[in-house]
Amino acid sequence: MSEQEQQCTSFRGRHDEREMSPTACTIFNEHRLEGEHCDVLIKVDGVEFSAHKIILCGCSSYFRRLFSSVWSPKEKRVYSIPGVSPEMMGLIIEYAYTRSITINEENVQELLVAADYLAVMGVVRACCQFLEDQLCEENCIGIWVFAEFCSCWQLQQKAYLFILNHFEEVVRVSEEFPRLSLRQLSSIIKRDDLNVKQEETLFEAILRWISHEPNERKGHLPALLPKVRMGLMTAEYFMNNVKNNSFVKDNKDCKPIIISALKALYDLNINGLCNTDFKNPLTRPRLPYTILLAIGGWSGGSPTNAIEAYDARADRWINVTSDEEGPRAYHGSVYLNGFVYCVGGFDGVDYFNSVRKFNPVSRTWHQVAPMHSRRCYVSVAVLNGCIYAMGGFDGQVRMNTAERYEPESNQWTMIAPMHEQRSDASATILHGKVYICGGFNGIECLFTAEFYSPESNQWSLIAPMSSRRSGVGVIALRELVYAVGGFDSNNRLRSAEAYNPVTNTWRAIHNMFNPRSNFGIEVVDEFLYVVGGFNGLTTTFKVEWYDQAADEWYQAHDMAIFRSALSCCVLPGLPNITEYTAPRDDTQSPRQEMQMSSSNSIQSI
Repeated sequence: MSEQEQQCTSFRGRHDEREMSPTACTIFNEHRLEGEHCDVLIKVDGVEFSAHKIILCGCSSYFRRLFSSVWSPKEKRVYSIPGVSPEMMGLIIEYAYTRSITINEENVQELLVAADYLAVMGVVRACCQFLEDQLCEENCIGIWVFAEFCSCWQLQQKAYLFILNHFEEVVRVSEEFPRLSLRQLSSIIKRDDLNVKQEETLFEAILRWISHEPNERKGHLPALLPKVRMGLMTAEYFMNNVKNNSFVKDNKDCKPIIISALKALYDLNINGLCNTDFKNPLTRPRLPYTILLAIGGWSGGSPTNAIEAYDARADRWINVTSDEEGPRAYHGSVYLNGFVYCVGGFDGVDYFNSVRKFNPVSRTWHQVAPMHSRRCYVSVAVLNGCIYAMGGFDGQVRMNTAERYEPESNQWTMIAPMHEQRSDASATILHGKVYICGGFNGIECLFTAEFYSPESNQWSLIAPMSSRRSGVGVIALRELVYAVGGFDSNNRLRSAEAYNPVTNTWRAIHNMFNPRSNFGIEVVDEFLYVVGGFNGLTTTFKVEWYDQAADEWYQAHDMAIFRSALSCCVLPGLPNITEYTAPRDDTQSPRQEMQMSSSNSIQSI
């Protein structure tokens, strides 16, 4: 790391440090540097540091005890301190006077150990924060192990959660992964909240760990194998890659585990995944890292306030409706900085310019600044920490105007208008641009599409879609923009197409099972989900998902509520994820039982 890139962080004293004003800090430090009024000499490996006892006591309980009569005579002047290098002692003494310190990748570990030894908690916190900010797939295991060694519990937990949340990438790129101990590896792979899309990935990670020291580690396989949810593997993979693996076949203690897994696979193949399978460690789904929320919509002839959360790993919908929020349809929903924002919409009487934000941790709603315009059938997207609201219907006209919301200032600002009036369009983000496709201009359904560049504040038309699409779903997945379903003035569509911004061309993809317009659309675990909508005859609770690699659609579990005009968003890394998922353990609250068994599906025509 270059000197320019090194992080220099200033800290003020906290409850466990004696605070000084900036002026006092400067004066005392000048006295120290000039050797004036110093009453203590700290010796470290032959290097001497003159200082003032009262200043060192102000930042460290170690020094307060060292200079007390309990440990040494009060009149003692020279103290030799072992276990700390002169460089680290110099930084810590400077921190005691200035309350600021330079931390970088080269000194952070040694500095943290020294600060912990000397009980300089301000520096300990600074080092932990630095390491937390540096967490990545390559270093998270090393930071986790180091934090455990230093008894830095909060940093240890942050690193541990990072490993759980990014496990697949950690296994792929981390040189530290094969050096995990059996205890450490076991503590990771047994967790319900381990973020792995397929158990096959976990089995291969275990094989990589064993292959690092095969003679010493192959005997640990019976302890590790039951922690893999083998009942959730494909039968073909299990038979070819697990049952016939040489490490497994050569270890007699693995045989009963394999037999149990075969039985679990057979039962799931015959009966499908049911709630009782959540109690079996071989078939219990992991907790998802992201939750899909389906919010509001039109159901039973009127708007609804219903919110359902989709647990993709269990393929279950959970009712998480809040009575605090009123009904809303034809609105937009986005997730930004820990909050879900519901933008615009219609409640059967009023067209909204209001915006509400939901805290998924506290489960509370709050009003934020309203938009400049009322917007029903609005398109929304998030880019660079801002919310974009585009087009819509204000009760009188279809609009081409657009505006941007900044959460820090709680203000909406008008941006350049679109080329087209668009209500019932849909928008997404790709490569720093806002793409909006289709919609209705008050006269006809549209096949045009355009993108907005924040740098130039300009909209640019792109190649038109192959079909007119109003009530369309638009979402970015990897390097493409997908336009799915909608209404072409005659029919609700099953068709979908993908836009490549490099070639400025659209190509058809495989059709959905169900025609639909005015539905929810999102990406979960790299799969494209479509939720609910109107099929031309009725609203629907049907859900399906698209695998880009296979160019195939698959059926997902139905929602409990028939609805169209809903909006979806995904919430990553919730600390209270279990409030939005199917129960995994043997006990569940009466509310969870009610949510899981909810069958009050309402059909709307």
